[in-house]
Amino acid sequence: PSFGFLFDIDGVLVRGKTPIPAARTAFRKLVNSQGQFLVPVVFVTNAGNCLRQNKADQLSHLLGVPISQDQVMMSHSPLRMFKHYHEKCVLVSGQGPLLDIAQDLGFCQPITIDTLREKRPLLDAVDHDRKPNVLVSRDFCFKPLSVVLFGEPVRWETSLQLIIDVLLTSGYPGNPYEQENYPHIPVLACNMDLMWVAEAQSPRFGHGTFMVCLENIYKKITGKDLKYEALMGKPSRLTYQYAEHLIRAQALQRSWEQPIQTLYAVGDNLMTDVYGANLWEKELASAAAAHCRSVLVCTGVYNPHTEVALDTRDSVTETVFHGHRDFRFDPRLVEPDHIVPDVDAAVDLVFQLENFAP
Repeated sequence: PSFGFLFDIDGVLVRGKTPIPAARTAFRKLVNSQGQFLVPVVFVTNAGNCLRQNKADQLSHLLGVPISQDQVMMSHSPLRMFKHYHEKCVLVSGQGPLLDIAQDLGFCQPITIDTLREKRPLLDAVDHDRKPNVLVSRDFCFKPLSVVLFGEPVRWETSLQLIIDVLLTSGYPGNPYEQENYPHIPVLACNMDLMWVAEAQSPRFGHGTFMVCLENIYKKITGKDLKYEALMGKPSRLTYQYAEHLIRAQALQRSWEQPIQTLYAVGDNLMTDVYGANLWEKELASAAAAHCRSVLVCTGVYNPHTEVALDTRDSVTETVFHGHRDFRFDPRLVEPDHIVPDVDAAVDLVFQLENFAP
């Protein structure tokens, strides 16, 4: 094969924990009788609440084909490359096995919001029922030197409060705020999805919504913009570069000698899957070996009956820009190369375009 697939998961293959019927049909076409993939496939998800192996096991069960962790790219996977942060103490936010995820990525001294709250119980004051009855001071020898946002947490008020505390005290939560402390310590964020789809009929808040809250609280308090050292997860360039690396590693492992010339990004979200693929094509394809084509499915966030605003000034009366604050709006970047009903139709389309007969 001279092409490969980048599959989104939520809204393309599953809704919540329920498989989309077309997914199993599609993947039967992608493997041979021994269960080996006929083309390189990487699952590129903006989820970040589990280890790659766990996601691979889940996908194997849902799709009925064997999938390895080397085929799975979580939103946080590019953090493996940020080695200069691995030895430092980092505050991590999100849910799931955060310490396991952080340590698997190479971080040696991660500390969770829950641990910080346990050591500094007076900082979490919104829920009156959780405020301590006795004022105690516990030893706290950690000094977070950066903040890593893996995904949306469960108790937003606690995470928002404690992250702001760390940023405004240079890593000494509990100390008075230092207004002159700018720029703040580094923040690395994974997954900028404003919304995502599960079993509910309408989209649900994603990590991007949490980031909007954090950014606006920081600016309201300080008058300055929250800055990110790195943004990863779709649609960031970093994510697509890393995905291409994984595609090529698969081709090399299978001894496929024909170069991979085209990547097909199959997704359900204009602001992540399509924007990211088009950004790759516009800004990276000249430096990379492969072109990237976007294939939009109608089983998730995308609703074919709504339109994207042609200009951010039109947002009052038309669909607003759901991308992250640090990504410019360009109508060309949210224009898919192809629109199909579901992932099975996407696979059929790509086989036809590539004249590929399994």
